[in-house]
Amino acid sequence: MSRQSEPSIPHDSPEARFAAWYESRPPWDIGRPQPAFVAAADSIRGRVLDVGCGTGDLAIWLAERARTVTGIDFLAAPLAEARARAAARGVAVNFLQMDALAVGEIPERFDAVTDCGFFHTLDDAGRTAYAAALARLLEPGCRVFILCMADSEPGSHGPRRVSVAEMHATFATGWTVRSSVPAVFEVVPGIPGAEFSPGGARAWFTEIERAA
Repeated sequence: MSRQSEPSIPHDSPEARFAAWYESRPPWDIGRPQPAFVAAADSIRGRVLDVGCGTGDLAIWLAERARTVTGIDFLAAPLAEARARAAARGVAVNFLQMDALAVGEIPERFDAVTDCGFFHTLDDAGRTAYAAALARLLEPGCRVFILCMADSEPGSHGPRRVSVAEMHATFATGWTVRSSVPAVFEVVPGIPGAEFSPGGARAWFTEIERAA
């Protein structure tokens, strides 16, 4: 996820924190799609926008399964890696460097949006802006699939925990929350500061439909 002015970003900004993770290996960069998205793949159809795509594992996996995929992130380094991985695997993915809250400006419409770990980085105002931006990209009946840290995950380190009630509140107007089911957010083991429940952090996998 990166903006064009990376050399001057403040050291305490979200961009700087994410960039620091990518200097080594981020705990979420497991080298494959999260299992919740694999299980839901048949429902993720057509033109897909992958928000916060990082190094591209989910975007590339979907493209290999005949989806037309655009991946966005605000950092240049993971996008460069994503492009290299896509080229090595012989698939076409349109990777864009941009702020995820600006996705409503993309002059395209999508059939589905995937969000693997972006929603839980947002504050309340950001959630509202995000839902509004997504609404500009999707026609009625199109869907958003979100994997985020659940409020049942112990501790307070790492991403903000999210409750089902908060998800419903964010998408209360113009959307229908079809389901929120318990899931696991797998992480790379052994990274200090990223120790979660055994097998991965407790998460919610939520499917949301754009209402008429």
